[in-house]
Amino acid sequence: MRWHDHHAALPSSAPRLHRASHGATRLRPYRGPGPAPSQSPPALIFAALVVAALAALALLLVMPAQAQEPKQGQKQGRYGLGHPATAEEIKGWDIDIGRNGEGLPPGGGTVAQGRALYDAQCASCHGVRGEGGLGDRLAGGEGTLASAKPVKTVGSYWPYAPTLFDYIRRAMPLTAPQSLTDDEVYAVSAYVLNLNGLVPDNARLDAKSLAAIRMPNRERFTADPRPDVKDVSVRK
Repeated sequence: MRWHDHHAALPSSAPRLHRASHGATRLRPYRGPGPAPSQSPPALIFAALVVAALAALALLLVMPAQAQEPKQGQKQGRYGLGHPATAEEIKGWDIDIGRNGEGLPPGGGTVAQGRALYDAQCASCHGVRGEGGLGDRLAGGEGTLASAKPVKTVGSYWPYAPTLFDYIRRAMPLTAPQSLTDDEVYAVSAYVLNLNGLVPDNARLDAKSLAAIRMPNRERFTADPRPDVKDVSVRK
């Protein structure tokens, strides 16, 4: 059977059928007279995206410096975005407390004051006596860390008392972190430590007395042997 050419019946933009040497039929782009077929849709979409990206970049580069007026005493950024952090803004984040009590603020609070605050803002998650619930367990667990079911609480696991203040002030209560005053944080810290039998019922904690508390698990943490740790005090 002879292979008949039916190309003349096809529109100029349609691909034509050609017989390969081994008898199979394959598609080959049209190369006849008339305009060349247009680019495929994916190629057009890609070209449009490239043009849009270049236009956006050009707009960003020529953005006027007046796009964002700097506050008094602040330098304007290169692209008119943002500003160097002020001392007041940095102060809001610079609230960490060292393990030995560095950075603890003035003030203080009692176990009794802490109990009232805990009942109002903490017990719904951590339990009335720190037994846990929606939130972590805070009390008990002494002597369980080496067992098959260790119970990590403030009393059984926490190595340094001042960092308890840091955590409560920074992250608690969960629904309103950093809403407690420093005196309230001292009070809640005192009550949580009291739940673990580490301070008496009549205790009042401040920067000095909180830093003086020696937590039961303090000596059971492993020193950091990594050579890139430069702070010798951390490695001891």
